[in-house]
Amino acid sequence: MDTQSLQAFVAVADTQSFSRAAEQLHLTQPAVSKRIATLESQVGTRLFDRIGRRIALTEAGSVLLPQAQRILFSVEDSRRALANLSGQVGGKLTLATSHHIGLHRLPPLLKQYTQRHPEVELDLHFLDSEQAYQGVLDGTLEMAVVTLAPHPHEQLQVIELWRDRLCFTCAIDHPLASHAKPQARSHTHPYTHPYTHQETLSLSALCNFNCVMPGAKTFTGSLIAQRFTEAGLKLPVSMATNYLETLKMMCSVGLGWSLLPEKMVDSELVELNVDTAPIHRPLGYLVHTNRTLSNAARRMIEQLEAARENKEAQ
Repeated sequence: MDTQSLQAFVAVADTQSFSRAAEQLHLTQPAVSKRIATLESQVGTRLFDRIGRRIALTEAGSVLLPQAQRILFSVEDSRRALANLSGQVGGKLTLATSHHIGLHRLPPLLKQYTQRHPEVELDLHFLDSEQAYQGVLDGTLEMAVVTLAPHPHEQLQVIELWRDRLCFTCAIDHPLASHAKPQARSHTHPYTHPYTHQETLSLSALCNFNCVMPGAKTFTGSLIAQRFTEAGLKLPVSMATNYLETLKMMCSVGLGWSLLPEKMVDSELVELNVDTAPIHRPLGYLVHTNRTLSNAARRMIEQLEAARENKEAQ
């Protein structure tokens, strides 16, 4: 049983497609099919049911999959440990980040990293934070820089780097804009909405208006929903998306109020004065506790930690 056949098996199981597995492994589809056939011959049973274009694991395939993942994990871990002995910083670093962090937090760090370590092949994946967590757990990702889960996972080392304050916000001409915080009402906002009062809004009053929110199954979405659930309220979500930039657009054109990171509230939006404690979401990196990190990953962590320390010192 060779590792190449196991890699093909895991790739087909993950993608549920021989063609997509071939693309992932940079092989031809016949080559992937041949490796699967070899593996099925070695274990003496079919691993996939092929019904039309649909691919599904057989019972034997389901039993083999976690074992194959563990074998490949151990092989890759051993390779990294041996490569680390040279002290060189090179090879591939498979890193995932969320779209928001990748756009707003990482660019200067990644630029500095690639300049310092040109021998590293940066394999960057833009994923939802929840997918990135799973990727680090199953070994397909070496590390991730994402929104952190509300509850720790025993197999992951999770380090908070930043905190995003989430702001209640709406469009400048939304009916709720009369409850904007005073500092939001400046000459830089090109709107004509008359501010008649500045009373704070209650969470229950907010629920009289539609909102646009992150997906309910996202870490950010569940954090927001928890605040309203604790108050015995249900969010009146009219639209949901996992992309904060899309949320901002929907909010700015008046499709509903929302909660967005402080840095995203610009001249198209106003921050609302809501009578509730601030909501913060933690951002940071995570690695597997049982994985030997490459020198490339260690240098990335050092740079992330240094960036946090510099910000705290300012």
